[in-house]
Amino acid sequence: MNKFINETLLPPIMKFVNTKAVTAIRNGMMYPLPFIIIGSLFLILGQLPYQPAQDYLFKIGLGDIFLQANTAAFGIMAVWAAFGIAYAWVKNEGYEGAPAGITAIVVLVLLQPNFKALMDVKDTTKLLGNVTGIIDTGWLGGKGMVMAMVGGLLVGWIYSWFMRKKIIIRLPEQVPENVANSFAALIPSAVIISGATFIYGLFHYVASQTPIEWVYAVIQKPLQGVTDGPVGVFVIAFLPVFLWFFGVHGAAVVSGVMSALLLANTQENAALYKVHELTLSHGAHIVTQAFMDQFLTVTGSGLTMGLAIFLLVGAKSEQLKAIGKVEIGPAIFNINEPILFGMPIVLNPFMGVPFMLAPLASGILTYLAIYTHIIPPFTGAVVPWTTPAILSGLLAGGWQAMLWQILMLLLAGLIYYPFARKYDKQLYAQEQETLKAEQGEQVISN
Repeated sequence: MNKFINETLLPPIMKFVNTKAVTAIRNGMMYPLPFIIIGSLFLILGQLPYQPAQDYLFKIGLGDIFLQANTAAFGIMAVWAAFGIAYAWVKNEGYEGAPAGITAIVVLVLLQPNFKALMDVKDTTKLLGNVTGIIDTGWLGGKGMVMAMVGGLLVGWIYSWFMRKKIIIRLPEQVPENVANSFAALIPSAVIISGATFIYGLFHYVASQTPIEWVYAVIQKPLQGVTDGPVGVFVIAFLPVFLWFFGVHGAAVVSGVMSALLLANTQENAALYKVHELTLSHGAHIVTQAFMDQFLTVTGSGLTMGLAIFLLVGAKSEQLKAIGKVEIGPAIFNINEPILFGMPIVLNPFMGVPFMLAPLASGILTYLAIYTHIIPPFTGAVVPWTTPAILSGLLAGGWQAMLWQILMLLLAGLIYYPFARKYDKQLYAQEQETLKAEQGEQVISN
């Protein structure tokens, strides 16, 4: 079994995980997270769940101010993603990444429309005209996430090629480093922006649309639809724990790759939440970033809080008691490496079964709960990943999501219980045998 895992199964997984593209996406998508979280906090402030308090905020003008902050931080997350992915790629190649990141932002803006349709307020299907010379923040947010990801990768790859081939303007060593880096970026950035301009012109004259509109319609929207269904639930529920079973940080890998789509779904929910139309009938999404963070990886990948509690109060073996004492604190803040490697769950087929079953059960049931209107769709708030369970459920979706999160954690604990209890008995028996052997050796020596 170990030979099959180490020689057949694990190498292709690790090869994929460590590709330049996956590494750049995984690392690059970390840069938008602080701004997304900050923007989400302002979304919560601008749309308080208590209606009288919300009405008062808008009456005194604070509601609109808070939502403006949400738009500035969360609403243009594609900008941060494009910068982060290009920056991460080039930085990983050993070059200064900031110029490449800025180039990726230029490309993202260049490839989108420079106008916005002006619709009749009373008849939203009636076009009054176009407002030109503006940047539509919609394309800089959720609708532009796939374009940002693709553009960031291409910019990072092309920019690194120029740097590696030394097709750059090189200044004398006496020139300050920041000045030298600026001139070094001139040729690769000029070529990349010129190429993007050509692509923009080609789409404009041949397809009568912009590249970002084409990518959104042909690639992103269908992918969002797949992500927002059973296939998406299976991918984000199973793959993180499957990779973790082999010792790979599955949540980081899957979230890094899938976050562009999950965050796009999240922002569309946030837009509906702002106008009080957060329902499935108005196009709200079920599978968002909160779906993964608060119902699949909360308390750690595999929903291991129930297991940690059992180890602390129910285990008989000294090994598992020690792990329980070490893990219970980190588990509150969604960190469970002590259990994964200390119990262990990694490469432990017996404990791997509930580890994979728990998030699958939570994912399927949470999807059905939203689909059947037992709980509403998530509001679009992105909660810091270290936020403790229960509080995170409340912030992500209100009191209904909080209660459902508690229920899913209890269910996960029940799934773990028979496996953990049997594993504990095995370890306890081994410890007792070892203790008897040691006592026997002491008697003989005396």
